[in-house]
Amino acid sequence: MRPSFSRARFLCVVVLSMFAGTARAQFTGHISSLVINARTGGVLSESDADLERYPASLTKMMTLYMTFQALERSSITLGDEMPVSIHASTQAPSKLGMRPGTHLSVEQAILALVTKSANDAACVLGEYLGGGDETRFAALMTYQARRLGMRHTTFRNASGLPDPDQVTTARDLSVLARALLRDFPQYYHYFGVREFPFRRHIIPNHDPLLGLYQGADGFKTGYTDLAGHNLVSSAQQGQVRLIGVVLGAPSNESRNETMISLLDDGFSASGQAPLPLVKRPVSYAMARHGAGHRLHMRRGVVLVSYRSHGAPRGLHHSWASRRGHHRS
Repeated sequence: MRPSFSRARFLCVVVLSMFAGTARAQFTGHISSLVINARTGGVLSESDADLERYPASLTKMMTLYMTFQALERSSITLGDEMPVSIHASTQAPSKLGMRPGTHLSVEQAILALVTKSANDAACVLGEYLGGGDETRFAALMTYQARRLGMRHTTFRNASGLPDPDQVTTARDLSVLARALLRDFPQYYHYFGVREFPFRRHIIPNHDPLLGLYQGADGFKTGYTDLAGHNLVSSAQQGQVRLIGVVLGAPSNESRNETMISLLDDGFSASGQAPLPLVKRPVSYAMARHGAGHRLHMRRGVVLVSYRSHGAPRGLHHSWASRRGHHRS
């Protein structure tokens, strides 16, 4: 079953998209950030939260919002088998590596987006929800962003792969994260999945805070050369749930450290003493990762910057630096 959209609504979206700006100046290495109370929307801290940035794979949060919306409207089901087009199969990594003519279920695509941040799976979803046209779906994403109050966000594709006109802000992404929690709590658990099996492979989640920061249970990473290292996180400690956004960090390590500091400060400001990070003994981490792996410390906790297949489960899945041009 493929969802359909009214002609009038689509024309409205096309007109809206025509007014999107051209390429914006970016500030790679300069961090934009925001922390809000997820329940009230109150801002606890911000820094250049309205500066327009490239979202990279944080784009997939809106792709998932649109997917959950279609599921709730019963225009698609989790078991729908979506065709893989040539266009989807040729998307740049990170990807599942699917061949044209094969199929991917809606639920597999959801899991591929929240764990591997697979660009080919995002494109398959975009084409399926957009009536065979990813560009049409991106226009619908922008329309939905405006409905949610994301005034400075424009989408051009379903994955977040580079496009000079695909921009957002830290504030807009906090609006989207809060909308996902508010509008689709029944699907939020997908963001906390640590791994998922796909064709005899186990795909781990890229989210660095899962299994490391107590109460962290979801949202998304993103990276391109121009966007820098991006992260949206949600964590609950006690009765307080926070949403944090970090955009444009110069490295995974600085992005993760910044997010941890922001969340700690946010919980403190909310009257909730931050809980300690999940601890891994230094000697154990060195034995597992070897002398050639850099170790970063925060509050006496080892943060390993390179992946090791022999790492403890929580550390292996939550703290792996993605190097080069990898988009996640």
